[in-house]
Amino acid sequence: MGTRPTTVDRRRLLFGVLPAAALLAAGCGRSEAGERNPVALVYNGPQGCTDCAPSVAALLRQAPRPFEVRFVGPGDLTAATLAEADLYVQPGGGADLESAWRQLSGSAEVIRDWVREGGSYLGLCFGAYLAGREPGFDLLPGDTKGYAGSPGSSVPDERDTVVAVDWRGERRHMYFQDGPAFVLDKGADADVLATYDTGAPAVVVARYGKGRVGVSGPHPEADSAWYEEKELTNPDGVRFDLAHELIDATTGRR
Repeated sequence: MGTRPTTVDRRRLLFGVLPAAALLAAGCGRSEAGERNPVALVYNGPQGCTDCAPSVAALLRQAPRPFEVRFVGPGDLTAATLAEADLYVQPGGGADLESAWRQLSGSAEVIRDWVREGGSYLGLCFGAYLAGREPGFDLLPGDTKGYAGSPGSSVPDERDTVVAVDWRGERRHMYFQDGPAFVLDKGADADVLATYDTGAPAVVVARYGKGRVGVSGPHPEADSAWYEEKELTNPDGVRFDLAHELIDATTGRR
C-alpha cells in the first residue's frame, strides 16, 4: 500500500532539481491571473511511507492548475481547517489499516460532513482503502477489496510492480503496491475511469452529497524515483496525465 523506504536521492529528485522559478511558483498562493489557487490539505500523519505525502504535494503544486498545499495530521482535521480547503488528500503509505483508522476515526464524521457539503476527497492506494467501509470513512457507493492475489489478478502478492489498466478505453500502465479494487453498489452514481485486467474498477470518482470522492488503487503520482528505487519500468514512460485527470475529475475542474 505504498510502504517504501525513504532515500536521500528520492528527496533530492522531488525537491532539489526544480528550477528556482518553479519553486517560487509552488509556494505562491495565487495564479497568474491573480485568483486564489485552490487549497489542498495533504495528510502527513504517522504512516509507513514518509515520501508519499511529499510526492502528492509536489504533483499538486506543479499541476497545470496548481494548488496551494498544506500538510495536516490527525489532530488538524477539524471543521474549521477543512472549511478553508477545496481538496483533502489521503495518500498511500499505510501498512496497518486498523491502526491508521484508530488515528483517524475521530475525524470521520467531520470529513463526511465536509465532503457531503461540497468538498473533494482524493484517496490513493491506502487512502483509497480508507474511503471504504469497516474501517473507513464510508464515502463510497460500495467498498474496497484487495486486488493482489485476487482471482485473475496479474499481481500475485504485495510486491511493488507495474500494472496494466484500461483507462477510458486506452491501455496504460501504473505503479502499484497492494492497492485496492472497488466493488460498487448496483446503480452507483460513480464514474469508473480505469479497470484492471480482471475488469474490476481500479480508479473511480463518485458523488457523495454535493461533493466528490476520487480513489485509485494504483499510484498515479509515482515519479521516476519510485520506479528507479524498485528497478521497475513503465512502458508508457513516467507521466502524470492520469493523475491530473483524476484530480480534475475529483474536484470537478474538467
